[in-house]
Amino acid sequence: MGDDDLHAEQRARRIIDAQLTAAGWYVQDQAALNLSAGQGIAVREKVMAAGHGRADYLLYLDKRAVGVVEAKPAGTTLAGVAWQSAKYATGLSAQTRLRAVTLGDRLPFVFEASGSELFMTNGYDPAPRSRRLFTFPRPETLARTVRDGATWRGLVRTLPPLEIAGLRPAQIEAIAGVERSLVEQRFDRSLIQMATGAGKTYTAVTSCYRLLKYGGFKRILFLVDRNNLATQALGEFQNYAIPDDGRRFTEVHNVDLLTGAGMVGSSSVVISTIQRVYAALRGEQVTADDDPQLDGYVPDQPVTVAYSAALPPEAFDLVIVDEAHRSIYGVWRGVLEYFDAHLVGLTATPVKQTFGFFRQNLVSEYTYPQSVADNVNVDFDVYRIRTEISENGSTIDAGTVVPKIDRRTRVQRYETLDDEVTYSSTQLDRAVTSKAQIRLVLETFRDRLYTEIFPGRSTVPKTLIFCKDDNHAEEVVRTVREVFGAGDDFAAKITYAGQDPKGDLKKFRTSSTLRVAVTVDMIATGTDVRPLECVFFMRDVKSAAYFEQMKGRGSRTIAPTDFQLVTPDAERKDRFVLVDAVGVTEHPQMDATPLERTKSVSLERLLAKAAAYELTEDETATLASRLAKLEFDLTPAERVELDELAGGSLRTVVRGLVAAVDPDEQARAREADPADPEGAVRQLLDDAVEGLAARPELRARIVELRRTHDQVIDEVSVDVLLDAHGVVDTEQAQSVVASWRAYLDEHRSEITALQLLFESREAGQRVSYAELAELADRIKRPPHNWTADLIWQAYEAVEVGRVQHTDRRTVTDLVSLVRFALGTDDELTPYAARVAERYQAWLAQQEQAGAVFDERQRWWLDRMAEVVASSAGISAADLENVPFTEHGGVDGAVRDLGIRAGELLGSMNRELTA
Repeated sequence: MGDDDLHAEQRARRIIDAQLTAAGWYVQDQAALNLSAGQGIAVREKVMAAGHGRADYLLYLDKRAVGVVEAKPAGTTLAGVAWQSAKYATGLSAQTRLRAVTLGDRLPFVFEASGSELFMTNGYDPAPRSRRLFTFPRPETLARTVRDGATWRGLVRTLPPLEIAGLRPAQIEAIAGVERSLVEQRFDRSLIQMATGAGKTYTAVTSCYRLLKYGGFKRILFLVDRNNLATQALGEFQNYAIPDDGRRFTEVHNVDLLTGAGMVGSSSVVISTIQRVYAALRGEQVTADDDPQLDGYVPDQPVTVAYSAALPPEAFDLVIVDEAHRSIYGVWRGVLEYFDAHLVGLTATPVKQTFGFFRQNLVSEYTYPQSVADNVNVDFDVYRIRTEISENGSTIDAGTVVPKIDRRTRVQRYETLDDEVTYSSTQLDRAVTSKAQIRLVLETFRDRLYTEIFPGRSTVPKTLIFCKDDNHAEEVVRTVREVFGAGDDFAAKITYAGQDPKGDLKKFRTSSTLRVAVTVDMIATGTDVRPLECVFFMRDVKSAAYFEQMKGRGSRTIAPTDFQLVTPDAERKDRFVLVDAVGVTEHPQMDATPLERTKSVSLERLLAKAAAYELTEDETATLASRLAKLEFDLTPAERVELDELAGGSLRTVVRGLVAAVDPDEQARAREADPADPEGAVRQLLDDAVEGLAARPELRARIVELRRTHDQVIDEVSVDVLLDAHGVVDTEQAQSVVASWRAYLDEHRSEITALQLLFESREAGQRVSYAELAELADRIKRPPHNWTADLIWQAYEAVEVGRVQHTDRRTVTDLVSLVRFALGTDDELTPYAARVAERYQAWLAQQEQAGAVFDERQRWWLDRMAEVVASSAGISAADLENVPFTEHGGVDGAVRDLGIRAGELLGSMNRELTA
């Protein structure tokens, strides 16, 4: 009797039998029961306790009953039969129950199967509910669950608090979002949207470590978009220092590149492309080497996956899909849905299919503008190059002799055209290559590079050019060298077809001579080239997600010192330029609008408009970009000062500005106030600038700092000598002295150093070096722009005979300047000279009191006096610095000066600074 003649349920039983057998279960009839045949036994039609009928299958592990399978014909909706499987799970006979594994009064593993569908309820889960599986778990998998007495779904509920040191706020939010999703188990998939360059891989590695150590996870699959990115991801795991003891991740857990299904058992993390996983599931040979044909393979139809005993569905507890915008939906989703694992997607550019696949479960969102506000990424500008052929194509007349190149062999021959050839812009560099168009685009780039694109620079910025195919890239790289009159080490083609693409990419990152890389798509996603400043499109891109990835290659920040190693004529990287020679930025679906949108308005004007709540949306975005760029220039002290003036954090103000121009935030504001949607957006913008509008001191200081850090270089005006002779401008000096005295009175209560120096006339207060440094910083700000030198010179011109000349002045001389201005001292004497004089008097006083200091002790006292002279005081902590550490530091002082060491230090502090 054939299958077609079998009853539908019998046909389903045959399929279920085959599934159980493939998964390592021995399927037996009750009459032929042999529990010693193997670890896992599935017994058909097992008689249960009275009133409970027969279980379609009773599952045994190591001779103990652990679960039941309720079998139904194909097409049966299995959610409606859960009551039957539950009845069997609780219906054990008394004899069977004695040797069964039970949770309460029921077996822990309950399945509903139809041959085409399979659902499982795991009683060890904290809130057991059925979930769909590709096929039955292997016996050893269920045995491990029984042995552990728990699943990761329960263990993730007791994860310890996240160690946030070294993590950015967006990374903390993403990790917390994934863990919250794992705990809630409302969805089996979680999506993280994180801007390019914001540290997605580091975020994922941190999550992997926590879940492996604390969450009960045994094995994780980390999928990358390209095989060259697998090596990069492996490096992230190898370099990750675990929070507990600083060891590397790979010292604690095995992390391997997928080289075959059999190697998975010894790995905690497996890194692969989805194509290689598919090949392993099919039993095909996989190596760690790059294989463009394998890794670039995209099937015409969605793949169908068959069961692999070497790589069963339960092989992984977690699957992380990096660059989830490309790999997961459509043709490859069958591979991911094969595994009984929670899926986490990482992407900078999700599209609607991405959200659909991940059940709309977006656990964290960090956009590109937000990353710019946080100085994680830099803003960009767009520079458009248009040519006639680029826009409209061209025509080649019949009878013209033209070169033709065989795409496969690159052999060139010459032919005379029989017919006129007219080609459009879309055929350019595919059917036809126009050398004149390529040359004109690159010559325009060269000619405008140092005047419009990167004004004032003299070295070609690191530039990445995207081409249509390998033949187009070949033509472009040769033309780049010709146009710039440079050699092979100036520009290189970096594609998968190259002899050493990884080595070429490394050289592009680190070489100061290799300035231009020409590629097709090898460097399009996931590859860091931090010094990159110019992303050049000579190919069109229709996918908004792919465009974002390509654009994002230039977004990375880089430390100024590292940047200058490869680009010595640049101070820092605070922007990159997107050069568009094909109109890619003009497609409506492309987000090619930089945060800085209104370049003609000064920062001072933007702040003034913020104070009056008059900023437009574009001006709000521009202000956010300008403030983010300012942060690159600030010293740590200046950053702290602005944070204090902002009432918390200037970066929080910038984030608020970015949020106010975010389309999603504006849409939510409009929905919340349908009566006046545009008024709601206006209120959103007003709320964002409140932190600036309400703090005039903050706005003024921002303008001051921008002027301090900006220096305009005039290369245009020609100067003419009018006069040259020595002169002392007494009037100007008198003005400085008078303004200085007035400044002291005006600010005596708000600048700590002045407050202490005013009080010292009565209370003997001593001012610290840090407080003097604050005073020096305050007086050098506009409008005064004073220094100790300038004020001292003014007193020399006005108070002739009362000022002691010195060629070298320090911050501590401000003490002398303030005391002289207040009348505390009759003569303006350098602070160091005053300390030296007081030191001699102090030594004489000590000798009169009977103290005798030997040569070693005098060395300590002399050096301590020098510290007082340069720092306006000394503390025990100073003794742990050079030169004291050369003689033992604090311990050496106690050894040589004896028990009076502390007393002598305190006495010098009082007497030498009085």
